[in-house]
Amino acid sequence: MVGHTKKKDATGNHQMNGGSTQHRSKKQNDTQKKEKEKKERESLVLWRKPLTTAEYFFRECTELASLYGKKFLANKVILGVISIVVVFLYILINSKGPHQSLVQGMYKKVLWCLYWVGLGILSSVGLGTGLHTFLLYLGPHIAQVTLAAYECGSLDFPEPPYPDEIICPNNGKMASITFLSIMSKVRLEAMCWGAGTALGELPPYFMARAARLSGIDPDDDDEDLKAFEELEKKRKNNRDELTLMEKGKLFIEEIVQKVGFLGILACASIPNPLFDLAGITCGHFLVPFWTFFGATLIGKAVIKMHIQKMFVIIAFNETLIETALDWLKLVPFVGTKLQVPFKSFLDGQKQKLHKNSAKNISEGGGNVLGSIFEKFVIAMVLYFVISIVNSFAQSYHKRIHKKKNIKASKN
Repeated sequence: MVGHTKKKDATGNHQMNGGSTQHRSKKQNDTQKKEKEKKERESLVLWRKPLTTAEYFFRECTELASLYGKKFLANKVILGVISIVVVFLYILINSKGPHQSLVQGMYKKVLWCLYWVGLGILSSVGLGTGLHTFLLYLGPHIAQVTLAAYECGSLDFPEPPYPDEIICPNNGKMASITFLSIMSKVRLEAMCWGAGTALGELPPYFMARAARLSGIDPDDDDEDLKAFEELEKKRKNNRDELTLMEKGKLFIEEIVQKVGFLGILACASIPNPLFDLAGITCGHFLVPFWTFFGATLIGKAVIKMHIQKMFVIIAFNETLIETALDWLKLVPFVGTKLQVPFKSFLDGQKQKLHKNSAKNISEGGGNVLGSIFEKFVIAMVLYFVISIVNSFAQSYHKRIHKKKNIKASKN
């Protein structure tokens, strides 16, 4: 009897060990499979697999258009309201009458606002990389208005061509240019851009919220969510091994968690490259939408934008620029050589502001600097477009493998 019992126990242990081994083996296979899929996905870039990447990009665009198109058509109330508004606006814009001047003015203003909102969204929405539209578009626009204000002695630039082109008014009236008057001139553009950056912060919030509510595995979802989960594990296990960047991320997370609305407002009100984590944190801990978006909108479109405007206006003050150019020649070896093209560029910009002398702009270093900046902007935009194509292609790769895994688990 004793021997029989031992044999039974040994068999039972053997079966348990066999089941445990099979479980470990299955887990290892799943991990290896995920790693293989990840490597395949990361290799889907235009400079490695151009044809496959382009094909997957167009397929992902088709999938997204179909998905969101069906959702949009399913919501009959929104569809009806938008249709009525579009028809009303079409009739209003195309019908003749005394209202046309007002309608055309409003139409141009709305397009101008949408342009800056769109640039703001592009700056923060991601899709592989953010297009830094403040440095490329809004910052130069504020700088140009500031330089023009001091050169023209006025902010009443003729419309048109303003805002597409800045020319000094011909009335000869000189006004006292103040810091606040320049801020007021560019307030609409700056606030629209800030509102766009706030809208661009919504995808991380909604993604983290959906993951929390539906229990999505972060390994199968966004990389930011995965990084957030890993950071949470590190904080629980060993906080001393965290890097400076990880400590900064945790600091942002703790502020958002503990202070709520005011914490989000504080994080959104300063130039903060880690703000994406605030959106993920708010989504993960199910912070109400209007608490998150309201604080983000006020912080980015009002407080932060005024700080950034102040910095640009002060930096491009005429006296400060002249002083900076004088100091530039003190730089060893290259100072004098750099001073000439920068002065030429500044003089060229000033000449463009005067309609009569715009045709007599001298060729030289200023044009070289302008050409370099234009090429830099084009390169940044191209890089952003390429990153979108790569990101969409990788999303489609992830989509088809998810479908395969679901079919395999059902079978």
